[in-house]
Amino acid sequence: MQPLSCAEIYNEMKETRPLNAALVGLGFGAEFIPIYQKYLDVNLAAICRRNEAEVNKIGDAFGIARRYTSFEEVLADSDIDFVHINSPIGQHGKMSIAALKAGKHVMCTVPMATKIKECEEICQLVADTGLKYMMAETVVYSREFLFIKEMYDQGDFGKIQYLQASHPQDMDGWPAYWEHMVPMHYATHVVSPVLGLMDSRAECVSCFGSGSVRDDIREKSGSPFAVESCHIKLADSDVSAHVWRFLYDTARQYRESFDVYGSKKSFEWSLVEGEPHILHTAKRPENEIAERIEIPDFAHRLPEEIRPFTRSIVDADHLSFLQGSGHGGSHPHLVHEFVDSLLSDRDPWPDATTSANWTCVGILAHESAMLGGEIRSLPEFTRAGYTRVDAIERDVRPPIHARQAASTSQPT
Repeated sequence: MQPLSCAEIYNEMKETRPLNAALVGLGFGAEFIPIYQKYLDVNLAAICRRNEAEVNKIGDAFGIARRYTSFEEVLADSDIDFVHINSPIGQHGKMSIAALKAGKHVMCTVPMATKIKECEEICQLVADTGLKYMMAETVVYSREFLFIKEMYDQGDFGKIQYLQASHPQDMDGWPAYWEHMVPMHYATHVVSPVLGLMDSRAECVSCFGSGSVRDDIREKSGSPFAVESCHIKLADSDVSAHVWRFLYDTARQYRESFDVYGSKKSFEWSLVEGEPHILHTAKRPENEIAERIEIPDFAHRLPEEIRPFTRSIVDADHLSFLQGSGHGGSHPHLVHEFVDSLLSDRDPWPDATTSANWTCVGILAHESAMLGGEIRSLPEFTRAGYTRVDAIERDVRPPIHARQAASTSQPT
């Protein structure tokens, strides 16, 4: 008798109960609680935070009875099907590895890890066990990226010629562990859109540091640079991308941006928060090339019960908790992508090796900067199971998420 597939197991299980999730880390992670509680295919069975008073406060507010102050207790709970990890960055790799070893599926906030060997171990565990891993990269589920991705899939940009992204953010006043971080170790918000748009992987990187941070930051982080600026060579393509980051001692409004330059159209992110983005169209009179555009919402791609969370909503019962609209409306899309991958027994996007490739770009970029810009190649395991689907020779390519495009649901 053949063993049941993951999808068959979950289909049988759904007759008696939905998937049981445990949310680990309740700072940023608390924003996902209302989404899970509305999603019909998921039961938010448990929450976890080291501070007992805080976990009880949130548990009381949202009516969640099962509360843990230890991650080990979560992993020992046989009722839990998957964990959603929102812990401090340095713990991501170890916690994801422990969860996979305990037989849990894993969705983890970015980055995947801060060490290449941890990324590799996660990929190996996924390959060995058949469990699912997804790095919860918000940028590639933001309404801006979904809009640009749809344009690209339709061939609107023509041939992609160049990609760039930036993530300036002054981290003074944030938790102290940020002072130990180097800019490119938290780079997936810029790496993911330039690689994800064309469904590509990075082949190699070259990065330079620029400027200098104050002595206390340099001593804690081990990096002297204020800004790190990296060029990425896309695998099996003539396209390269440029990304840059800073964390301290550089004046600029916060921005997570990406720009796309094609032979037919180009997209540029607005320079100032709240202003419209710009779309350029080739072969028009010069004064008509650039136009300001409004980005549509993509809630229609979601189950109806979680569509409101792409926009800010008022929840009179939980006014102290952020409700909806986080990171370009990405949060419900992340939950839906991962849960649907479990129910459909398919790889989520980004899967383990894609997440590793995006993460290792930043790790190797910092190594390159410390070596004066030396070219560093991405490890082979970050390209495992990867098949390049290029659009260079054609104007239109099928969408990656064809199942979403095929939805008969109408926009709300």
